[in-house]
Amino acid sequence: MAASDRMVLGPLVGSIDQGTSSTRFLVFNAKTAELLSHHQVEIQQKFPKEGWVEQDPKEILKSVHECVERTCEKLQQLNIDITNIKAIGVSNQRETTVVWDKTTGEPLYNAIVWLDLRTQSTVERLLKRIPGKNKSFFKFRTGLPLSTYFSAVKLRWLLDNVEEIRQAVDDGRAMFGTIDSWLIWSLTGGKNGGVHCTDVTNASRTMLFNIHSLDWDPELCQFFDIPMEILPKVRSSSEIYGLMKSGALTGVPISGCLGDQSAALVGQMCFQDGQAKNTYGTGCFLLCNTGQKSVFSEHGLLTTIAYKLGRDKPVCYALEGSVAIAGAVVRWLRDNLGIVKTSQEVEKLAAEAGTSYGCYFVPAFSGLYAPYWEPSARGIICGLTQFTNKNHIAFAALEAVCFQTREILDAMNKDCGIPLSQLQVDGGMTNNKVLMQLQSDILCIPVVKPSMPETTALGAAMAAGAAEGVGIWSLNPGDLTAVTCERFEPQINPEESEYRYARWKKAVMKSMGWETSEAPSNGTDK
Repeated sequence: MAASDRMVLGPLVGSIDQGTSSTRFLVFNAKTAELLSHHQVEIQQKFPKEGWVEQDPKEILKSVHECVERTCEKLQQLNIDITNIKAIGVSNQRETTVVWDKTTGEPLYNAIVWLDLRTQSTVERLLKRIPGKNKSFFKFRTGLPLSTYFSAVKLRWLLDNVEEIRQAVDDGRAMFGTIDSWLIWSLTGGKNGGVHCTDVTNASRTMLFNIHSLDWDPELCQFFDIPMEILPKVRSSSEIYGLMKSGALTGVPISGCLGDQSAALVGQMCFQDGQAKNTYGTGCFLLCNTGQKSVFSEHGLLTTIAYKLGRDKPVCYALEGSVAIAGAVVRWLRDNLGIVKTSQEVEKLAAEAGTSYGCYFVPAFSGLYAPYWEPSARGIICGLTQFTNKNHIAFAALEAVCFQTREILDAMNKDCGIPLSQLQVDGGMTNNKVLMQLQSDILCIPVVKPSMPETTALGAAMAAGAAEGVGIWSLNPGDLTAVTCERFEPQINPEESEYRYARWKKAVMKSMGWETSEAPSNGTDK
């Protein structure tokens, strides 16, 4: 490539997309939003006990370094000058909790992943201290119900159960953070001057953050008995936090940070009040921008921070429907049941079946999230007959993702009063055309997928490139690039769709109230 061609590219922005199942680094052209190169590494999930989900924070950090280096190598092979990368954004799996030692830079325990259920007894104990055991007691301050899902209860469990962490807190050596904080601290120098910060979107998922004052809430910290000195400084989603201190991109500012679902909202350009997107990753997350006002749900949705794109910019809020298990059900069919060798095969099996033949799969592996918030639920497959085979189960698994989306979309429509006329979608699972068609059939509205599905990474890149002091990505509506999309229109009649949805709801009812915390242990120490 001639030097003159090289110049045409102009400034580039890198994006670290640290998800539950994989880490990616992607590089975008700041002027055209075109994806130039990327690298991906799958992350190991550990399940040490039933209901426990952990990851190694050092493996996560190593995967980030690997993705950055490999992507830079690929860019150099394409004859693209990596000195054109002017900023880096971070988007991350939310709620996942890390505590580390600031003097050694070492994690003091594995990261407790958002899906983890070990804190159920912690939640029950905390509920007893709330008037009327009201799960929604802190809703108007945090936007969230008391649940195993959010960071505060995970941190409480770590303080209660891990001696090294208690000791480090007493000695003033402990730092708490969600994955974004752990990465930014490590990448900006770690024990040698690393920046301990988070952004408003990630902070709003801890249950320690007041979503109106935009600060850690002393009363919440007191309720959960969390020492405030271990918490990161809360900043906007778009500002220079610090500079990369090692590797191929040394000296490049990290200037964007958004929880993955907020990042996808930005990447889908949902900047107007009422615009929504659904992301199909490990879980499924439907977010609707509510503008500068926080809207509280009557139907089991969360109120969360959408973004704050600059220190002096206003904060915007969103309503969120959270489903714990979407892509994870496909990984489960692959890794636990072994009925497929690759995730792509599920689409093939489902297509061969063409229907679930009355088989329904409720993947409540981590209880049910929105709209039920029912931690006692567990996964069930029902409606089985001698005719049922693995193809039907694969189809039922994909259908489950669509039904769960329909439940949160119904809740969203009730809360907003204006039904969505189409659904904007993104995330890894949207490459599955059978799933996308099914989704349109079950919702009875068109499903619209951008041809570049990496909207989460794009959102973090936009925040980084638009930051003050970087200023290479314009977020003015007139400057945003038009996105080409693929549309899926409903192809079945609404009556059939309603019938299947009613059966699904019946299956959901049968999954509830399964687990009780008093159960005797089954030979394994709970």
